[in-house]
Amino acid sequence: MGNIINKPPISIKRNEFGLLEDKNVKYVFCDDGTINWRKMIKPEFIVANRDRTDETDISKLEDNELIILLGGLKDLANIRGYHSVTYTVTHASPEYVCASCSIVWIGNYETENGESVLFQSVADAGLNNTEGFGQMYLAAIAENRAFCRAVRNFLRINIVAKEEIKNVKTSKPSPNKNSASPDIYLTALMKEKKVNFASIKDKMVKEAVDGAEGWGSVKDIPRIKMFEIIERMQKK
Repeated sequence: MGNIINKPPISIKRNEFGLLEDKNVKYVFCDDGTINWRKMIKPEFIVANRDRTDETDISKLEDNELIILLGGLKDLANIRGYHSVTYTVTHASPEYVCASCSIVWIGNYETENGESVLFQSVADAGLNNTEGFGQMYLAAIAENRAFCRAVRNFLRINIVAKEEIKNVKTSKPSPNKNSASPDIYLTALMKEKKVNFASIKDKMVKEAVDGAEGWGSVKDIPRIKMFEIIERMQKK
């Protein structure tokens, strides 16, 4: 086969039970012999739910007072092992997106005859359960929520994921569905930052943005360019 040029420092393998043979992974088991995935969540991926408690020491909190971060669920999914992750958008509109996440988990000693298992969860994202700039990315939010839900439910983890909830403390209620439109959002941001349309147009013309010379109002700005302008203004 010749010499191997790029070789990983270690070769990760699974044993006959489907568990990782890795000294850095310490499995925790329940009394019935199944894996306690809840206790395998790394502390850096768990935070206090500030809508439910003022306590910051997570060791003093119940599961319903905690939030698990997306990175923690990805970490657990990698340890558990899976063959594939598939997303399907079942409904999509400017105000609402519903998506499903299907994960084919590898077989291990917990599954019947060590066979692979398909598990699916559904989640949605709309103007009533998202906020601010996130309302521009409903499809991505719905997919992340579906993934989190699929992993949590399959691994029997009862801590809600950060992606699944709306931060009510920082949430600003939308007066109507049009508040999620980028031109409405940009217009409000311009007012807040005391920036007029002419200055934005002049800057885009100087940056040689295609078609900027013909912009007559905020609504003429391409949607993708609006997102870029919003992001730049928010950083100031």
